[in-house]
Amino acid sequence: QVQLVESGGGLAQAGGSLRLSCAASDVSFGSHTMAWFRQAPGKERELVAGITWSAAATYYADSVKGRFTISRDNAKKMVDLQMNSLKPDDTAVYYCAEARARYGMVYRNTHEYEYWGQGTQVTVSS
Repeated sequence: QVQLVESGGGLAQAGGSLRLSCAASDVSFGSHTMAWFRQAPGKERELVAGITWSAAATYYADSVKGRFTISRDNAKKMVDLQMNSLKPDDTAVYYCAEARARYGMVYRNTHEYEYWGQGTQVTVSS
């Protein structure tokens, strides 16, 4: 069973920064697209950022472009999300996810992701 363990969430002030990390146990981590989703109370889970297996391509939601950066280290089986210039609207539970397909693209649909972390809360105060 693949495990994804997130860390780095917490409380930040508007304009501040947080860095989320996700550690994977999957031996084939290096061949799967990884992504960060978030879900705020009463809202659907949405894709925040994604990165393909080789890091050749990334995707960012319009709401976070220019503020968030996704990166991965296949040797360490880690994917990070650097979040700068945080806004109160960024408040949500953030989830790390691994795509089901190997050597694929960044998928926006949650159904394309097979494994999920437990989630980490990010709260941004104004």
